Amino acid sequence: MATTVPTWRLRAAFARRLSAMYGTEVPAYTTLVEVAGRVNDTVMRAAGEERAQRFGSIERVTAERHGAIRVGTPGELRGAAQIFAALGMEPVGFYDLRDASSSAVPVVSTAFRPVSPDELARNPFRVFTSMLTPADRRFFDPDLRKRLDAFLEERELFPPELLDLAVRAEREAGLDEERAERFLGLAVASFELSPEPVDRAWYAELERVSAVAADIGGVTSTHINHLTPRVLDIDDLYRRMEDLGIAMIDRIQGPPLWDGPDVLLRQTSFRALAEPRTFREPDGSLSEGSLRVRFGEVEARGTALSREGRALYDRLVDGPVGEWAAHFPRTEHRLAAEGLGYFTYEPVRNRPRDGRAPPEDVGGLLDGGWVTARPIVYEDFLPRSAAGIFQSNLTDPGARDSAQTGAHYDQQWMSGAIGRTVHDPFDLYAAQQADSLCRARPPHP
Repeated sequence: MATTVPTWRLRAAFARRLSAMYGTEVPAYTTLVEVAGRVNDTVMRAAGEERAQRFGSIERVTAERHGAIRVGTPGELRGAAQIFAALGMEPVGFYDLRDASSSAVPVVSTAFRPVSPDELARNPFRVFTSMLTPADRRFFDPDLRKRLDAFLEERELFPPELLDLAVRAEREAGLDEERAERFLGLAVASFELSPEPVDRAWYAELERVSAVAADIGGVTSTHINHLTPRVLDIDDLYRRMEDLGIAMIDRIQGPPLWDGPDVLLRQTSFRALAEPRTFREPDGSLSEGSLRVRFGEVEARGTALSREGRALYDRLVDGPVGEWAAHFPRTEHRLAAEGLGYFTYEPVRNRPRDGRAPPEDVGGLLDGGWVTARPIVYEDFLPRSAAGIFQSNLTDPGARDSAQTGAHYDQQWMSGAIGRTVHDPFDLYAAQQADSLCRARPPHP
C-alpha cells in the first residue's frame, strides 16, 4: 500500500523547498536566516526557555516562514488558493494596500495560512498574496487597463497538472509519495524567478504607474517576492545586519520598541537588491539589465489584539512613543482583563478552597488565581506595515490620479473572487479564546 504524505507534511516540505530555492536566488536571504538563528540562540540563553518561548516553541519559531507572492487576476488568485488549499492553508483577512501608503501600491491582498491551533503548531507557513487592481482608474486609465487585462489573460501561472494534483491533495487530505513529489516540484517551480526576457517598453510603462504593478503585470510569470523568517529580537537583528554591511530599510514597521508586552507584528527588511534580468528591446533584440523588486523581510510576532485593542493600537502607533507608553496596557494582565488582547486560559490546579464562587469576569478570575493566561500569537498582517515595507523598497513612488474614483474591493468581494470564504482573523482568535475560557472556567460551588 502506498504511503500517504498528509497535508501538514506537504506544507512543511513546500516551505523548506521554497526556502532553499529562494536562498539560491537571493543569497542575502540565507544570511538573514543565519543571523535570525543566532539572535534566537542569544535570546534563549539570556531570557531562558520559558520566557523566550512565550509565543511558541523555538522549534516552531525556527521553522516559521511567511512568503509573499503577487498575481494579476481573480483567476490567478483562485489558482493560488487551490495550491495553498492542498497545503491546508485557507484565506484569512482582507488587506487593501491602495490607500495604506503614499506610494502607488495598486493591490488588495489576503493571506493563506492554517487556521486551527494544532495545524499552526505543526507548521505555521503562510503566504501573503496580493492581487493587482486594473479596474482602479486612479492608477490605470481605460486604454492601459484594456491592454493590461489582455496581457494577463494570455499568461498561465500554474500548469493544469499542478492544479489537478492540488485538487486531489485537498480532497484526499494528502498525496501518495510519488504524486507528492511531483506536486511539490511543480509548485516550487511555479514560484521561481523566470529567465524569460522582460519586455522593456511594457515593463517601463507599468513602472511609471507603480513598480508593484510592473512586477505583477510586466512579466509572464509570478515569483516569490520575499520569504520571511521569524526572530525573537528584531532590533538586535536589525543592528547585526547593518554591522554586516547589508542595507536595511529606514525603520522597523509596527509597534514601537518598549518595555511592555509584545503585540501584533513588527517587521523590517533589507533593501531590494538589483537582480540581473534579460530584456527584450522594442526592436526585438535582447540586452542585459537589472530590476529591484525582491527584498528580505524579517518579523517578530506578539499577542493578537481584539478589535478594541486594535483600535487603540491604530490610534497610538503613529504618535510619539510617550503617548504609546502612557495609554497602551503595560502588562499582559491588563490586556486580558480589559479585553484588549486574545489569550488562552487554563485552570489553576490545586487552588486553595475558600468557599467563594468564581467571578464572571476575566480580570476577577486572573486576580483571584482561578486561571492563568497565555497570549495567542498574532498570525496575520498589518496593512500599513505591509505597505510601509513595500514603499521603503520602491525607488519611485509611482503615479495616482486622485481625481478619479477608486474601484471597490472588500472581504466579501474577495471571497467571491476566490470561491472560498475569507476568514475574519478576529473571529478565529475570539473562538480560540472562548473555547479555552469555557474549559478553564471553574464550576460554581
